[in-house]
Amino acid sequence: MAILFVATPPAATGTPPFDELPRSEDPARLLEWGKQYFHGVRAPQDIDRAIQLYCAAARLGSAEAQYRLGDIYARTLTGKTDEVLAASWLLKAAVSKYDAARTRLARWDLTEASFTPEPECVTSAAMVARTLPRARPVVAKPAQPEPKAETPVPAVGKSPNRREIERLVQALAPGFRLNPELVLAVIEVESNFNPKARSNKSAQGLMQLIPATARRFGVADPWDARQNLSGGMAYLRWLLDHFDGDLRLALAGYNAGEQAVRRHGGVPPYKETRGYVRRVARVLGVSEDGLASVETGPAGIAAPGGAGTDWERRFFSPNASG
Repeated sequence: MAILFVATPPAATGTPPFDELPRSEDPARLLEWGKQYFHGVRAPQDIDRAIQLYCAAARLGSAEAQYRLGDIYARTLTGKTDEVLAASWLLKAAVSKYDAARTRLARWDLTEASFTPEPECVTSAAMVARTLPRARPVVAKPAQPEPKAETPVPAVGKSPNRREIERLVQALAPGFRLNPELVLAVIEVESNFNPKARSNKSAQGLMQLIPATARRFGVADPWDARQNLSGGMAYLRWLLDHFDGDLRLALAGYNAGEQAVRRHGGVPPYKETRGYVRRVARVLGVSEDGLASVETGPAGIAAPGGAGTDWERRFFSPNASG
């Protein structure tokens, strides 16, 4: 499907005329301006222009651009979700060793699917809605399974120290289907493990709950460490479910609110929110893009498909058909 590039007058100072950009042979420049149009930072926010620039970068071999196209088509940013097209682009990114793409692909059962090695770049008006079957989660079994007692929830006082907080998180997080390490990273960035922390926006406690969020998740006393942690974990779990497991968007929502993420079609262009997402990623020991590879659930649930899947041989052999 061909894409028509419509000539447009020059935009704001510092922004090159759009019709000049897709002709660039520099994938990094195309990717950068695709992000600008996607987020609406130095150019007007326009998902179709972002798609066209990502497409040009992807055709020049940019794995990140291939991933970003897959991400757009996997969500409803164009008004419809096309999971077949999304998987096609994510597979190309995976072949290009873009690890986050493998994590996104793990949500689908691709055993009966086939994809073209050169996916189309489709803008909003031409989108069609297609779905893929969901993968069934695989429970990772230990070599010698033994019955395991539930972790007791430790009692803590009004001002628990970091070690006590860590033990409490380890006990509570599985009940919210959360990886304790993820929760601890959020706490470190939110409050630096200070149960009495208060922000200038009235966010309170370890997970910095604003009063409205505390009420929303049933927290009667945000200064009570266990209540605060439970409310924050409930909200984080809700955000992960709401954004289909996308940790980057969930963290942005935790900082700026889910409405802001929906309104901007991704991480909002707020300095605070972008810095917040990067700081959590740093605590977790990954890049911002690497957040896609972070296991958000508790230990014991392995992603379907496995890290050893040979995507290149399976989908991009000379005999692969679309």
